[in-house]
Amino acid sequence: MSNITQRDSFWNRVYELAKADRNIIIVTEDMGAPSLDKFRTDLNDQFVNVGIAEQNGLLVAAGLAMEGKRCFVYAIAPFVTLRALELIRVENAIMNIPLTIVGVGGGFGYDDSGPTHHLIEDIAIMRSMPNISINSISDAVMAAAVADESITLDHTNYIRLDRQVSPDIYKPGDDFTKGFAVVKPSTKKYIIATGRMVQTALNATERLAADGVDVGVIDLYRIPTCVPGLLSAIEGCDQLFSLEEHFLPGGMGSYLLEIMNDNKMCKPLTRLGLSFDKGYCYTYGGRHKIHKYYEVDVDSVVADMKKALA
Repeated sequence: MSNITQRDSFWNRVYELAKADRNIIIVTEDMGAPSLDKFRTDLNDQFVNVGIAEQNGLLVAAGLAMEGKRCFVYAIAPFVTLRALELIRVENAIMNIPLTIVGVGGGFGYDDSGPTHHLIEDIAIMRSMPNISINSISDAVMAAAVADESITLDHTNYIRLDRQVSPDIYKPGDDFTKGFAVVKPSTKKYIIATGRMVQTALNATERLAADGVDVGVIDLYRIPTCVPGLLSAIEGCDQLFSLEEHFLPGGMGSYLLEIMNDNKMCKPLTRLGLSFDKGYCYTYGGRHKIHKYYEVDVDSVVADMKKALA
C-alpha cells in the first residue's frame, strides 16, 4: 500500500510537472484536495476556480487550450461528465480541443451521497464519441503515470479516479502505454476488469485458486485499448469474464464483445456488472453493501464465475 489516494497521487505529479511548465493549468469546479493546496499556494496563476459551474469550466479550459495551454478540468465525476456533456461533445469530440477531464469518485466512489453522485454510465457515454480516450485508473501508481502522459496527448482524455486509498497493483516504472495489463497470468481463463474492480477480480481469483480453479486477471484501463495486443493475450482462452462497477449496456464488457465480433474472434464472455433490473441504488451503508446489492462483491463474483465455469 502506498497509503495515498489515486486523486492525490495524480495531482502531486501534476504539481511537479506544472512547476517546470507554466503552460499547465488546472481549472477546478469548486473542488479541493490536500494535494491541490500547495498548487493553489505556489502556482496561483496556474490555478483557476470557476465555482460550481461545470459547463463554464469546460468553456474556460477549451479557450485556454486553444491558446496553447495544457488544461486539466477537475470536478466530481458525474458532474464534470454528464452535466457538461454537450460541451464535451462540441469542444472535444467535434472540435478535438485537447483537454484532460478529471473526475473523482467514479462508480460508487461517493457511496454515501446517493444515486445523484454515483457514476455508472460514463464509460458507455464517453466512448460513444470520437477523439476521447477513457482512463479508468486502478491504483495510485497508475494515476501518477497517466498524469505524465496527459500533457503529451493531442486529443481529450477522460480520467476517472477513485476517492479512497486502494492496494497497489503496479510498481513505479511500469509501462502503461498498451491500455491493458495482464496482472495475473493464466492460460485458459481470464477475468477482465477495470478501475476499482480489478482488486475485486484479484480477490475473487484467489478464492477460486484455493478450489483449484486457475483464472487470470487482465486490467483494461484504457478505452480505446491496444486491440491487437488484447486479442493476442486472450487468444488461447476458452472462457472469459468481464467485471465493472458500471451498468452492463454499453460498458467495458460491451466494448470487449464489440472488439471480438469485429475481429471474428468467438469466445464465451460472461459479463458481470450492474444490471438494469436493479435500477439506481438508494442503498446506504458503504460501498461493500452497494456492491452486494448489485452482486459485484467478491462473494457474488465467485459464485457467478463458478456457475459459469460449471
